[in-house]
Amino acid sequence: MTIESVDVVVVGLGPGGEACATQLATAGLSVVGVDARLVGGECPYYACVPTKMMIRAADALAEALRAGELAGTALVQGDWGPVAARIRRDATDDWDDRVAVERLERAGVRFVRGRGRLTAPGQVTVSTSDGERTFAAAKGIVLNPGTDPAVPPIPGLAGTPYWTNREAVRATEVPRSMIVLGGGPVGCEFSQVFARFGAEVTLLQARDRLLPLAEPEASRLVEQRFAAENITVRTGVSVTGAGHDGAFTLQIDGADPVTADGLLVATGRRTDLAALGVGAVGLPEDAKGIEVDERLRAAPGLWAIGDITGKGAFTHMSMYQAEIAAADILGQEHLPADYRAVPNVTFTDPEVGSVGLTEAAARERGRTVRIGTTAIPSSSRGHIHGPGNEGLIKLVEDADRGVLVGATAVGPSGGEVLGALAVAVHAEVPTAVLGQMIYAYPTFHRAILSAVADLAAG
Repeated sequence: MTIESVDVVVVGLGPGGEACATQLATAGLSVVGVDARLVGGECPYYACVPTKMMIRAADALAEALRAGELAGTALVQGDWGPVAARIRRDATDDWDDRVAVERLERAGVRFVRGRGRLTAPGQVTVSTSDGERTFAAAKGIVLNPGTDPAVPPIPGLAGTPYWTNREAVRATEVPRSMIVLGGGPVGCEFSQVFARFGAEVTLLQARDRLLPLAEPEASRLVEQRFAAENITVRTGVSVTGAGHDGAFTLQIDGADPVTADGLLVATGRRTDLAALGVGAVGLPEDAKGIEVDERLRAAPGLWAIGDITGKGAFTHMSMYQAEIAAADILGQEHLPADYRAVPNVTFTDPEVGSVGLTEAAARERGRTVRIGTTAIPSSSRGHIHGPGNEGLIKLVEDADRGVLVGATAVGPSGGEVLGALAVAVHAEVPTAVLGQMIYAYPTFHRAILSAVADLAAG
């Protein structure tokens, strides 16, 4: 067996892996990038980019419906055809990664299409269409394998034409009715999109609320909006069986079965560490992920970035970690990884943006906390669904230090409002200072001032 010698092998070329490989190659190292899937990863082909096109289109339909209350009349007729065409043409190049491969190679990275696995310390073997190739990495190996949809072992589900997020973004038409299994960010976003394009949607959630990692107040607002948009939400549901005979039927423990034309499974993500060969370097193959230090080191000569590290399955996380890992390999100075202000946004309407710790997480860590909240009323945007709250801002303060350790912004442009709160959490800006700032009026982010005032009053 011939072993090819290089400086670095990067296994997995999602956004973080591609960025890390590019940075190392640009610095003059010989780098091999390995991936059996599309270069660029889940984000540009099946997640962030195409789904936000879908959400933007669905939001446009919802906004047009507000014309009757705000500006006159409008006839709104959803058409999925232009959405599907834009995803193929503008977002994914019809799921062709030639542009991404060429970009990688122009940076000096040697690309090998195939499935890479660790076969010894400092060694990666790649299964390609032409056989196996083995590389010895003199300076290090970077693992960025990403994740795949996790499908629960429901009796009768295997072999049926259910969708995961990957099939959903390829959809050329919207089913007349749809079951969405899973109430996390993916399930919630797709539920609202397909409902706004005419599907009768039933969302089944095993946990007791939607978005279980978010603040409960945020979950309630999303559930209220879904009810107003005729999305049926059933929480605390245990699915005991599935079948497909022209339509899907899910058996529910203690309740009547649910039937629909389509089924979207959005029940989480998984990584196969055994297939990645981590046992060859002494790491457990049955773990949920790979533990890393503040420099993203997993073992001598081995770095891991992205979803596999368990620090957040976000494109921005893998990009952040990629820079730190590359600097460490190159022997460059760089601040260690700091996860106290990790932001995330669920792009439902209303948007749910959060950063740092939730109230429950802060209390679980033994923090003495104070809470400040303020509502963003529906009248702030002329919402068609009647009276009630459009959103909220919730602040979680470490009362002993007088700084924010977490914050949530729910409402129109909640993810954009989150930017100011992310800076406050990361920089540990005293909440007293936040209360003395001048906030532009009339803006949604000015609600931060009201939340700070509530915090001080509490």
